[in-house]
Amino acid sequence: MAAPAPGLISVFSSPQELGASLAQLVAQRAASCLAGARARFALGLSGGSLVSMLARELPAAAAPAGPASLARWTLGFCDERLVPFEHAESTYGLYRTHLLSRLPIPDGQVITINPQLPVQEAAEDYAQKLRQAFQGDSIPVFDLLILGVGPDGHTCSLFPDHPLLQEREKIVAPISDSPKPPPQRVTLTLPVLNAARTVIFVATGEGKAAVLKQGRACDRQGVTCRAEVVTLQSLQEGGCATSFPTVTDGGWEGPVPAD
Repeated sequence: MAAPAPGLISVFSSPQELGASLAQLVAQRAASCLAGARARFALGLSGGSLVSMLARELPAAAAPAGPASLARWTLGFCDERLVPFEHAESTYGLYRTHLLSRLPIPDGQVITINPQLPVQEAAEDYAQKLRQAFQGDSIPVFDLLILGVGPDGHTCSLFPDHPLLQEREKIVAPISDSPKPPPQRVTLTLPVLNAARTVIFVATGEGKAAVLKQGRACDRQGVTCRAEVVTLQSLQEGGCATSFPTVTDGGWEGPVPAD
């Protein structure tokens, strides 16, 4: 299945169809980046339903490029719960079990938090690891960020009306009062989301339809995603696919939507 064109909203009838298209988009973006001057591909992943979707589809989509291509991937995580990697809530732990065992990205190029540190130190440690991986970038510039959207409109661990939405200096922030458990998390901040070359928001299921229809605007807080945006959607309500908020060239209007 062909990947959706950049800048378009794509609606799918099922998570399976969405997953196949998403995997093709990742593979195509990787190939384009690896053929460019930087000759690497930096991917940021979110958790939730995206884990099973990518685990099911991405290994096959990336396989034709071969191991030499995957050796030039750099993988980070858009947010992470401060729990051991063996815990069922660990985003990296789930990807390690279900995806990375079948997608041979070198361990040294998979950037993770240290879950044994206190949350403030874990955020600082993760920020330092990102700066080392993105040397030369004042703010880490991911080639592709895949974000989800929660029923309340949150993305990463950036929740509506939370003070972290105002963070402009840090690239990674700790959160100790997450409205969604577990309460302690580490998250990329909006400057990193805004710096990414491509941002994809993915939402599935009826539970996400209401918040998207409400159009809870992140830009009411002066926030605009400035990256090229591709939105993939699989939302069913009354048997019909609903639509996302308006996506415009160079930004989108609506919640900086993740699971």
